[in-house]
Amino acid sequence: MKIDRLPSNDRTNGWSAILPKRTPNAALEGHVAADWVVLGAGYAGLAAARRLAENRPDETVALIDAGEAGENASGRNSGFAIDLPHNVGSSLDELEGSHRFMRLARFAIDHLQETVEANGIACEWSLDGKYHTAVSPRGVKEVLEPFAKELEALGEPFEWVDKEALGPKLGSPHFTAAIYTPGGALMNPAALTRGLADSLPDNVTLYENSPVTEATFENGVQLTSGAGSIRAPRMIMSANGYAEQFGFFPKRFMHLAAHASLTRQLTEAERDAYGVEEPWGMTPANAFAGITMRYTNDHRIVVRQGLEYCPSQIVTPTQQAEIKRRHKRLFDVRFPMLPDVEMEHTWSGVVCLSRNSAPGFGQLRSNVWSAVCQNAVGVTKGTFGGILAADMATERENPLIEDMQSLGEPNPLPPRPFLDIGVRARFAWELFANRHEA
Repeated sequence: MKIDRLPSNDRTNGWSAILPKRTPNAALEGHVAADWVVLGAGYAGLAAARRLAENRPDETVALIDAGEAGENASGRNSGFAIDLPHNVGSSLDELEGSHRFMRLARFAIDHLQETVEANGIACEWSLDGKYHTAVSPRGVKEVLEPFAKELEALGEPFEWVDKEALGPKLGSPHFTAAIYTPGGALMNPAALTRGLADSLPDNVTLYENSPVTEATFENGVQLTSGAGSIRAPRMIMSANGYAEQFGFFPKRFMHLAAHASLTRQLTEAERDAYGVEEPWGMTPANAFAGITMRYTNDHRIVVRQGLEYCPSQIVTPTQQAEIKRRHKRLFDVRFPMLPDVEMEHTWSGVVCLSRNSAPGFGQLRSNVWSAVCQNAVGVTKGTFGGILAADMATERENPLIEDMQSLGEPNPLPPRPFLDIGVRARFAWELFANRHEA
């Protein structure tokens, strides 16, 4: 089959722009034979390739990606490894589902931390936890108070932070209250992805800048890119939303663009005016109207705001210019003591969601397994999805596979244009209904 929609790198990713220049691995050339091929070198593909190499040390693994490590979606997120579910219910079934998710997420975080430490990956990895914040009293009542009760039911530690205490911690008077949870990690996601790619085991070969333009699934798997091809008897699909291009999960995925900006480094005088010394990360009570933010170890502030339905998976320079202006306005409201701080970088990342928030995981054919659709929680969900897909493919016993399967399968979507109309209407309603959290 021919692949007619390919990812592209617009070279706007601020996380990678502040890192030293990296030389990518060579593109695919000639005809390569391997025991396994992994398609897509994001968190899922990197984890799957590493696990395959561990499970089958005498076999070869070819990992192929259309771009460069750290430049696509995996390197463009906000840099949170989240250990708690976004939405927790109060029923026993929902609470058990939350426990299963936490087991998976913490398994992924432990794996990433061990890999970072073992390989000396310089990605500012830190176990700083996060603040879940509300701007309005209504947000406190409707989101934070129920969240606190649910954390109590789960037996999870947390700290309630009121407005007077929160202001000095975040350096902003904008928020009414927050719940601080100590689990989870913060990092530069581009640096983490680069480091994972550059520390793969010796029996893994990574081909970068090698977009796959043709795929066949007869007598094994053959992927063609440019002047080269890879043939292997077995494959793990980890190309996230692009999996549908290969005939998997048709009409199951929605594509959204999430927008972020990164300031320049604060000067010493600005840091004194800001008054915060420790790095922090915060997520909003409402993901549509609110803002995800970070204060980084190198004294920059990250603003992530704006989710847009993006079936084309492309954000234009004109759109990004407007996003940059909007992020600056939002920054000024939250940090009035820093009026001269500009957004040095603005970028977008395309995320893949399913209608019911289920992943695309499991065995798709007799020789193809899948770890795609992380529903905008890619660091942890991609990592544990990739590891467990490799374990399933190599028949390695792992009780977490059952936890993964309990997350369900992606539901079918309505046909276009009804899907487009419905998603855009829902987004508009969410923004309007939660405007108090802006």
